[in-house]
Amino acid sequence: MTGRPPAIALAGIDKRFGEVHANKAVDLVVAAGSIHGIVGENGAGKSTLMSILYGFYEADAGEIRVAGRPVNIRAPREAIAAGIGMVHQHFMLVEPLTVLDNVMLGAEGGALLAGGARRLRAELDRLGRDYGLVIDPDAIVGDLPVGLQQRVEILKALVRGADILILDEPTAVLTPEEADALFRLLKILASEGKTVILITHKLREIMAVTDMVSVMRRGEMVATVPTSGTSPSQLAELMVGRRVLLRVDKAPASPGAVRLAAEGMTVRDGQGTPRVDNVSLSLRGGEIVGIAGIAGNGQSELLEALAGMRPLAAGRILVDGTPLAADELDPHKLRGRGLLHVPEDRLRMGLVPPFEACESAILGFQQEDRYGSGVIMDRAGVVADTAKKMEDYDVRPRAPLLKTAKFSGGNQQKLVLAREIERQPRVLLVGQPTRGVDIGAIEFIHRRLVALRDEGVAVLLVSVELEEIMALSDRIVVMCGGRITGERRPQDTDERDLGLLMAGVDERAEAA
Repeated sequence: MTGRPPAIALAGIDKRFGEVHANKAVDLVVAAGSIHGIVGENGAGKSTLMSILYGFYEADAGEIRVAGRPVNIRAPREAIAAGIGMVHQHFMLVEPLTVLDNVMLGAEGGALLAGGARRLRAELDRLGRDYGLVIDPDAIVGDLPVGLQQRVEILKALVRGADILILDEPTAVLTPEEADALFRLLKILASEGKTVILITHKLREIMAVTDMVSVMRRGEMVATVPTSGTSPSQLAELMVGRRVLLRVDKAPASPGAVRLAAEGMTVRDGQGTPRVDNVSLSLRGGEIVGIAGIAGNGQSELLEALAGMRPLAAGRILVDGTPLAADELDPHKLRGRGLLHVPEDRLRMGLVPPFEACESAILGFQQEDRYGSGVIMDRAGVVADTAKKMEDYDVRPRAPLLKTAKFSGGNQQKLVLAREIERQPRVLLVGQPTRGVDIGAIEFIHRRLVALRDEGVAVLLVSVELEEIMALSDRIVVMCGGRITGERRPQDTDERDLGLLMAGVDERAEAA
């Protein structure tokens, strides 16, 4: 890196969206050939800053320099021409097409592709050898696991000549094994002279893979430090502006009566394949039961079936000891029984992005008397109700009339949690509660879930984060291939034991 100008130098970048001041005269220098982390709370301005660098937004003021040269980036094609590529949290792929087709899209007229698909195949083969990015160019993208879909996005950027790669929350949808593979790749890229900018909420990842880390808070750049000279607790305090508890502080559970149970539950997908296979479990008031497993092993289908969103192929569900008839397994009717649901995919199942926040904040409950009578909605009441939720759950910005899509992922998540939790549930089903959520919000969400448990609520938690499962759960149920492979108490297990169960291996049972 010696003697090379910075890969990126941003000076005085300023951006407003109406009353929201997203970036406030931000300066940032990223050394060439380095892995540079950017952290901050949801809404701190990280993604806005990178969107300006990639040409999605144009700064109101400030200067961008790439490799020492001033550039004017007004669209992604200009960023690509400057050697900048971006891998988004939500992949920009066309799932019915092949890997080759996806990599070609948008670059059909480029010099690289002048020789057609054969030349591109050769380039993909070279990138596979050089960086370990091996993938079948004829594979259908929609059939690939999420880790390989992300690999396609990285290949798209490299094929277009990217020397600077921006990754926005790249591990939000990855398993621990996929995340480790990604980090190995990033280190290889940096060793070959590429520059990586990593936006993430996960401080463990920052400490493991970055050379430098910059911290943003409320639109401002508050610090840039060598990663080796800081710690997770120091970074968390810089992000939030106060000390943050990085562990979950909770007393032992006092479980009560069984609130929710499944007996021999089987759920099939559209092709008739069992996704949940003869599963039985129970959930008591005053406890948190965590469901652990590698993504795609039935946890999502289990959660959706318990919430009334998927039909049962076999078995039954009981609420307070009473079996439910088929017509009672309906999300609206289950809400009436106090069974509420925070879905795993907030954008697809929890919110309507084009709606105003105040509309998303009442989804599923819009018929309640508090919001009006008949077809007449008390709009002022809805807005006031949402404003209170935003205050109580620290949703930023406090803008009930702002479109839901304009909020960061973590603030969207807090909006969903506020909507469900404020209904005083008897049973709360929670999927991936802190996916894409910053450290301050994680602390808040964890405390709220523990408080609900202590109030006697039965909480079922699905998370791919083993650390979160072990920290929050009073009992851990592990799934593999749609079946339960074991149950553990957090104090009696570790990540290795749970990892083996997630692979279908129970050493304890084998040793017995």
